[in-house]
Amino acid sequence: MLLELKVSNFAIIDNVHIAFRQGLNIMSGETGAGKSILLKSLGLLMGEKANADTVRTGSESAVIEGSFDLATRPDIRERLNEMGIDTPDDQMVVRRIVSSTNKNRVYINGSLSTLGGLRDVVAPLVEVAGRAVPLIEMTGQHENRNLLSRAYHLDLLDQYGGVWKKRTEFSEGYRRAQELRDEIEEIRHESRTRAQRLDFLIYQRDEIKALNLRPGEEEEIENETRRLKFSAKLNDFTQQAENLLYNDDDSVTSRLHYLLQRAAELKNMDPELLTRLEPLSQAKTLINEVSYDLRDYVKSLEADPSRLDELQGRLSSLRQLQKKYGSTAVEILEALEQIEKEIHQLEHSDELLSEKESQLAKLEKDLLVIAKDMHTRRTNAAKLLENGVNAELKDLNMKGVTVLVGVEWMEDLGATGQSVVEFMTQSSKADSPRPLAKFASGGELSRILLSIKQVVGAGQFPRTYLFDEVDAGVSGPTAEKVGRKLKRMADGQQVVCVTHLPQVASFGDAHFFIQKGGSKKAVQTEVVELRKDDRVQEIARLISGEKISKTSLAHAEQLLAESQSAR
Repeated sequence: MLLELKVSNFAIIDNVHIAFRQGLNIMSGETGAGKSILLKSLGLLMGEKANADTVRTGSESAVIEGSFDLATRPDIRERLNEMGIDTPDDQMVVRRIVSSTNKNRVYINGSLSTLGGLRDVVAPLVEVAGRAVPLIEMTGQHENRNLLSRAYHLDLLDQYGGVWKKRTEFSEGYRRAQELRDEIEEIRHESRTRAQRLDFLIYQRDEIKALNLRPGEEEEIENETRRLKFSAKLNDFTQQAENLLYNDDDSVTSRLHYLLQRAAELKNMDPELLTRLEPLSQAKTLINEVSYDLRDYVKSLEADPSRLDELQGRLSSLRQLQKKYGSTAVEILEALEQIEKEIHQLEHSDELLSEKESQLAKLEKDLLVIAKDMHTRRTNAAKLLENGVNAELKDLNMKGVTVLVGVEWMEDLGATGQSVVEFMTQSSKADSPRPLAKFASGGELSRILLSIKQVVGAGQFPRTYLFDEVDAGVSGPTAEKVGRKLKRMADGQQVVCVTHLPQVASFGDAHFFIQKGGSKKAVQTEVVELRKDDRVQEIARLISGEKISKTSLAHAEQLLAESQSAR
């Protein structure tokens, strides 16, 4: 839902702030006061291109900012999250900065975005259930990209005809079929170079396996190689250490032995002395153990030239593998695993190709059955939808206009089945049906969308509808019907409607008056939310023009009372 709209320095708008409400929001006002400018600013929030000429004279840039409540739109919150944009308090703020030098910027919740990114979030071209339902739909003098899209026509029909579940099942199968086609093509392509590739992979596999690597082995080889290369120095050190600790007449062990022996001789004088020196006895034992360990270590240092050559050769071979397959033995072994996997695939590619072709054939057969079922359902639903929409149009006094829902069988399967759906209009039985995009005016488009939504319903997610010219060529009882339908459509969601009809305006949950302000030299747009008496005055103006009479005021009060009680 659109919560707020702030516009500054845009065309004749100096500074406007509108707080919209859920339900039906009415906008009315003087001719030339700037209603179309406000709609243009809303169009910018939907991702329309900006023009430097729209910046207010004397200003460097225009700013259009819209705040949206996303509490009922988890799909858009998810899409923003995928874009790395947070939605605190389930709100989204879109900010467009239009520069007089054409250096324009788009921000979504403070994050810089592209125009395409904004469109994908707020008003995507194609409606796909659960993924790209528009947040705003606009009809009227601005082109309605959704209503004129065949894909949107299909979405509406599937929603109405209860085909979504089948279509979701079909789309998943179609995606899998495309994956299988890609896999089959890849196997066929590989078969042309399979022998050469297989020889190369076998060579790589054998090269790695010949070394019989173990994880972490490179460190073991490096450590042992260093030990053998420096065995003479290490041997000298260990011999020196053993002499100092044990072998020399003046060794640490000899001195400790002397101290402990003297303490024993003095035991009769003070037994506590020997007790205090007891740790030295433990130290002597530990030193003896170290000496024995050093003797074993010296034996391991006995240089074996053949062992050193063997290790250096293995290390050289390992270095060669590291250049090709990975910096460690673990990475090399992982590369070996992938090589062996590919070898297996190539050696069994004929079997794999046959298996995948069988899977694809079965899947295509199943998809054709589902496509035919969906086509039948769509054809039946199209007739019901036609009847419902045309009944609504007749109720709106659109005589001579018939909406047709064409459903044709395609030659090939597509992502949504094998049907092409297009909404068309026909002025008379003698005329050929023409695509909706090539026939209907802005006001007709608005009433057609209004009629479709009355029949189909709002769909999976609520949104904001912007109607301009919905009352073009309408008056009297028909105007009241338009108002009632707009009110019904706004139930649980939001409708913003620009109108000149008092019957339509009287149904609004909120009413905004757009007027000219400023001076003769600098005209500007002002927007005021009307309350009670002011609203009666505006509806009276819509009834009788600028000269408001007691009769028009009484009529306005009656319209408001009747429309409010009709809720």
